[in-house]
Amino acid sequence: DMIGAVFAKLTEISNDEKPLPATLTPAVPIKRSVTDDYIVCLEDGKKLKMLKRHLMTAYGMTPEEYRARWGLKPDYPMVAPTYAAKRQELAKKIGLGRKPRAPEPAAAPKGRTRKKAVA
Repeated sequence: DMIGAVFAKLTEISNDEKPLPATLTPAVPIKRSVTDDYIVCLEDGKKLKMLKRHLMTAYGMTPEEYRARWGLKPDYPMVAPTYAAKRQELAKKIGLGRKPRAPEPAAAPKGRTRKKAVA
């Protein structure tokens, strides 16, 4: 009887407790999370050039979920600025992002003549 009373009281106490909402604290201040050379992950404090892949592999999060979780603006970068600039320069160098040139009119094909057989 005493064990049942203790169990009932413990159950009552555990049901009355409401979990406190966990306040998120970033690993670094949000303003310092973006530098020229890297982006710092607010989840674990790792310095990365590309954040998107890290979020998916380590936490199973998309960039949109990450931004929503930390209250970031929709234009918060997922790539370090210098890395993005380097990739942009490389893409322009090899010709990506340009509109294709208008095709030049093809010249009339010259007729091929058969060689005459020598008899």
